[in-house]
Amino acid sequence: MNMDEESIKIEITKDEALVLFDMLSRYSDADILSIEHQAEQRALWNLTCVFEKTISGAFDPDYKKVLEAARNRLQDET
Repeated sequence: MNMDEESIKIEITKDEALVLFDMLSRYSDADILSIEHQAEQRALWNLTCVFEKTISGAFDPDYKKVLEAARNRLQDET
């Protein structure tokens, strides 16, 4: 990470972390993002709530522009 990049800290439970890790590991292995257990859905909902509290740009009137700029900075170089 570039030292000039802004960072945020989020807190999730160990259970949420374990469930999300497993779900994302499956995605990494198979390129298929799917919910196989209701706990995965709950963990994603909880994570969304954490992001809503943490990310100021989520409610910015120019959200689409802010999101596009973030995507451009984050994507791999082609």
